[in-house]
Amino acid sequence: MKQSIVLGTPFVAVLLLAATSWGQGSAIGGVLNTADKLQQDVQTSQGAITAGPADKLEKVSPGKIDPDAPKKFSKTDSGLQYRVLRKSDNPKPKATDSVVAHYKGWLDSKKIFDSSYRRGKPTPFPLKRVIPGWTEGLQLIGEGGMIELDIPHELGYGERGTPGGPIPPRARLHFIVELVEIK
Repeated sequence: MKQSIVLGTPFVAVLLLAATSWGQGSAIGGVLNTADKLQQDVQTSQGAITAGPADKLEKVSPGKIDPDAPKKFSKTDSGLQYRVLRKSDNPKPKATDSVVAHYKGWLDSKKIFDSSYRRGKPTPFPLKRVIPGWTEGLQLIGEGGMIELDIPHELGYGERGTPGGPIPPRARLHFIVELVEIK
């Protein structure tokens, strides 16, 4: 007896076809990765909020964004622009705390210069030893929260950038940050 698989939605059929044509084969990991990228492309085309530029090098993807997350950024007195993408009622860190976070950083050109998602694990760091935009921004969310930061150069790497590194002088920085834990 011949068996056939009936796919429940046209999206799944397109997804499987796309996974095969993009060289992902039939491996479930490739299909799921392709699904994430397709969903992000669809959301972007519909004006939905996404977790920064798509990145094929990510070992893990950013977590879910609240459906009611604001499309517009708020601005602090220092000039930091932010929008909370996932709310959390958990404790918020203080500037003197150490935290563990997943993040992705990119320039105005959409070039990603650093990503814990690419490494596949969140990164620990003391808030008092990072750029001022991070220290200020992470205090706006609780554990489990996600924030998008738009950091002017004055709160980032300043006039010089990172000489010999990926950050040019006077660069505006963009980050998606998920606060995993306060230590």
